[in-house]
Amino acid sequence: MANRDLTPWRGAATTPVGRDPFMNFRREMDRLFDDFFAPAEPRSFGASGQGQAMVMPSIDLHETDQAYTISAELPGIDPKDVELDLRDNALTLRGEKRSERKEEDGGRRYSERSFGRFERTIPLAAEVDADNVEARFENGVLKVNLPKNAKARDKTRRIEIKGAGKGN
Repeated sequence: MANRDLTPWRGAATTPVGRDPFMNFRREMDRLFDDFFAPAEPRSFGASGQGQAMVMPSIDLHETDQAYTISAELPGIDPKDVELDLRDNALTLRGEKRSERKEEDGGRRYSERSFGRFERTIPLAAEVDADNVEARFENGVLKVNLPKNAKARDKTRRIEIKGAGKGN
């Protein structure tokens, strides 16, 4: 017994719309998986694209009582192509990734170039001591230490919460 013998239209090689229902089902499932795993936007420098594309570096932010520490992954980027700005308690990281690859093999030549700009602004809750900010770039990772302003640290205080219960 063939699969087409099990279909309601018995023996027809195709459905009324002209396609095998199992192939339609498989195509739809493939499309769902492709849509699910496809990135909505480039999330890192590994995102593919042609020409010039917007890319986003991965960032880690750590906050203590004394400072913020920000680490940004910038693989394959020259530190001279990165710019940092601190304004109104927000750190802006911007730059451009450039990549060029050339291969020659016995008369054949292959050349590929790609460029990607990025800009990311990280708002900071506490005032930063701009005169003591330090940035280091090592092994494709940018680390920025942003000490909090002493006056801003003094503005933080714990507030006692009083309840309507017993003893208050």
